[in-house]
Amino acid sequence: MNARTFLFAVLIAALTLGWGVPALADHGVFNPQTFTLENGLQVIVLPNHRVPVVTHMVYYKVGSADEPPGKSGVAHLLEHLMFKGTKERPSGDFSRIVARNGGSENAFTSLDFTGYFQTVAADRLELMMAMEADRMSNLILDSKEVETERLVVLEERRMRTDNDPGSILGEHVNAALFLNYPYRQPVIGWEHEIKALNVEALRKFYQRWYYPGNAILLVAGDITAEQLKPMAERTYGKVPARPDVVRDRPMEPPQSASRRVELKSERVRQPSWSRTYLAPSRITAIMGGPGVEHADALEILADVLGGGSTGPLYRSLVIEQKLAISAGASYRANGMGPGRLVFYASPRPGVTIAQLEAAMATELAKIVDAGVADEDVERAKTRTLAEAVFALDSLSTGARIFGSALASGRTIDDVENWPHRIDAVTTAAVNAAARAVIKDRPSVTSVLRSADKG
Repeated sequence: MNARTFLFAVLIAALTLGWGVPALADHGVFNPQTFTLENGLQVIVLPNHRVPVVTHMVYYKVGSADEPPGKSGVAHLLEHLMFKGTKERPSGDFSRIVARNGGSENAFTSLDFTGYFQTVAADRLELMMAMEADRMSNLILDSKEVETERLVVLEERRMRTDNDPGSILGEHVNAALFLNYPYRQPVIGWEHEIKALNVEALRKFYQRWYYPGNAILLVAGDITAEQLKPMAERTYGKVPARPDVVRDRPMEPPQSASRRVELKSERVRQPSWSRTYLAPSRITAIMGGPGVEHADALEILADVLGGGSTGPLYRSLVIEQKLAISAGASYRANGMGPGRLVFYASPRPGVTIAQLEAAMATELAKIVDAGVADEDVERAKTRTLAEAVFALDSLSTGARIFGSALASGRTIDDVENWPHRIDAVTTAAVNAAARAVIKDRPSVTSVLRSADKG
């Protein structure tokens, strides 16, 4: 029995034998060590001394939803350009130095944050910190480099979106779902706006958002806060402080009409159907609709309905009625803006989208009217709490969880108290959340089908 299997077995026993919330919840999940530098940089340390390795991450509190109108893709293109030169290091040196020191690196842009990370031997950590601190304020934006990376991004968009009917449909669903909130634009950007981005737009974005007070440094691995603090002061402490910038985003207005989006393509081999409801996130309620108090219950609801072959949607549509090859649900709750509750299914050969949609509508009506079963809720809570145990096995998972949470407006306590909140979720709360989000609420229904199916 490996470590993950053993921990999961212990957690199952703790919950099913009535031991209450595991000790994990009583003492927090990660129990981070924290401090803040004088220039405003927040530092999170997650000691893990299994091996002499560390993961070093910097999250900036800016994502594609913070881009100026008409400048979609600027956050993502800037992420690419952060690997180019600074005053101290010529273009490409950053990645070459990471590789020479046996490390790995990457970066990512999301709706709400942008992150950069390296995994290296613990004795190489300060070098990574010095380089990351350098590009926090000294990036050189060269027009030739911009043109080169623009072509890379455009090719990335062609490969991941324009050549994938499902991704194209997803962009249209988001544009239909959000009437005003900037989640309606793609993270990678619209092609015509990517082509129009210039050095000036990129420099303004960089100078506005990249500074210590708008960043979070996370280090996980063979390190302690006591060891890290002097290194942080020698590297990041040199970056000048700046006045904080307010993330001023528009509100999503109340919605009253459902929408339908369909895409036909010769490249589609397997049709699919989905229905998306606006739902509260952990920090943003729906205007005229459900509030953030439903977030934890919605997480359990999505696990109940989307938890594989044991979920009621799968049991009914796939196993019993034999109408679908897959069916489930998902919930996105961790952003700054509104969340999304999604139901989805793909029909079996010979079953029409109309038949599948009617059957799914019946299942959703059952959920609203009769609710979900106590035993399904308890299983979902067990699975969900087990994820916290599994996260402790990973060198980087804890840092990613804290980075995405803190960069999206949540707190350390929100993360650490999550097991308590999940354990406290009742079946009544799950059913109330389902009714609040689904019953008589507008939605966006999407259909993906082959062009030769009529």
